[in-house]
Amino acid sequence: MTQWIDATAFDEIDDEDVVRFDHAGRTFAIYRVEDAVYASDGLCTHEHVHLCDGLVIGHVIECPKHNGRFDVRDGRPLSAPVCERLKTYPAKVEDGRVFIEIEA
Repeated sequence: MTQWIDATAFDEIDDEDVVRFDHAGRTFAIYRVEDAVYASDGLCTHEHVHLCDGLVIGHVIECPKHNGRFDVRDGRPLSAPVCERLKTYPAKVEDGRVFIEIEA
């Protein structure tokens, strides 16, 4: 069973930026690109560094530790040293709030 969780205000995320969201002992990353929102696990699959400290360029998040890159739309790895897909989650904006859909 899944549920939609209120993660943050849409206006709290600048365009081409990422914010951290913690919920139920898990860390997520929420991205804003061209007024669309995306969500993924918040830790890099390579060495479990927080992606919220990374750089967003277009639909790409670059890990702040070893510069591995992922596509925020589907989590696929784009450059070494990352080789494992980043788990992504459905995200939407309603009434100025960003919601992500996760397992209950």
